[in-house]
Amino acid sequence: MILPSQRHLFDIPRDVCYLNAAYMTPLTKEQHRVGQEALSLSMHPWEVFAEDFFPVVEEIRVLAGQILNADADSMAIIPAVSYGMATAAKNLPLKSREAVLVLEEQFPSNVYEWRALADRVGGEIMTVATPDDDDWSTAVLDTLEQFGSRISIVALPHVHWSSGAALDLVSISAMCKRVGAALVLDLTQSIGAMPIDMQKVDPDFAIAGGYKWMMGPYSLGVMYVAPRWQGGVPLEQNWIARKGSEDFRGLVNYQSDYQPGARRFDMGERSNFILAPIYKEGLRQLLEWGIENIAETLEALNKRLAALAGEAGFSPVNEAFRGPHLLGVHIGAAGDELLARLRAANVSASVRGNTLRVAPHLWIDEQDEAVFARALTA
Repeated sequence: MILPSQRHLFDIPRDVCYLNAAYMTPLTKEQHRVGQEALSLSMHPWEVFAEDFFPVVEEIRVLAGQILNADADSMAIIPAVSYGMATAAKNLPLKSREAVLVLEEQFPSNVYEWRALADRVGGEIMTVATPDDDDWSTAVLDTLEQFGSRISIVALPHVHWSSGAALDLVSISAMCKRVGAALVLDLTQSIGAMPIDMQKVDPDFAIAGGYKWMMGPYSLGVMYVAPRWQGGVPLEQNWIARKGSEDFRGLVNYQSDYQPGARRFDMGERSNFILAPIYKEGLRQLLEWGIENIAETLEALNKRLAALAGEAGFSPVNEAFRGPHLLGVHIGAAGDELLARLRAANVSASVRGNTLRVAPHLWIDEQDEAVFARALTA
């Protein structure tokens, strides 16, 4: 279902055309209200009780699980993608001369950890070159077919952060299982904007920062942990992840056991009394809109924006290979000039390398489209 513009839910000035959800999503007016309430409560810590440390976080787990078609027990609360990647690297085996597969110009949070792991054990990083046609799926599958016996970990995004080109994770996951490689996913540029099903993809770990398409605040995210890894080793040892942590009187009765499922991987101070309620409201709003409806609406919008870019002489990423919500436009060496032109028109978008990244959301309306068209052809 195509959704009407939801601009009324946001505090976006009329003269601002914000096509930059892949950079950071603005909070809704309701999230702002919820955040103000949370700040006010923080002025009165005597009104915060032991039982308040748990409910909101558990609701976040449930809501994020619904978006991913995963049970709440498989969801961990993390502060950043790098935290989740470090957790995955701590648990997944990599031996000397074995490889971690990544994409060329992949986002650094899903590269640096694997470089460090490879350096520690004498492994290597194998990089899939950028395909001329933006068909990353075929490029990854061909690499796994050719070098699968050397690859132990495949660390990929769902959608390439600069071009918006999407990967066929179901096919890639099946190939990973065939060659015996673990699959670690960065969902930051897809979760909340396009459907993804953990039951169908079945990765080992899937990690997402919450401040982009998940409508969350900075410094909160989630990590899906497959049941086969839920007995693993957490990155840190914090008290709230231990069995019986609800009983504050018994915290010094130190426990070897953890809370069930992926909770052992939760970050310390996960209860974050200010950010967690804001995050919860963002997830609730996404589910009210419906992820399939969001994807369908943004896909139709990006088709129109891609046509405008084409008319202006630029080359959008092939529709067959791009995600519905994130439009990459190949602009060659025109990046600085085009970005300056967009900024002069109060159009917010990003340039990554030689690609203009256009990332609209449901606040965009016909007036924004007209502003974008004029800025492209000015």
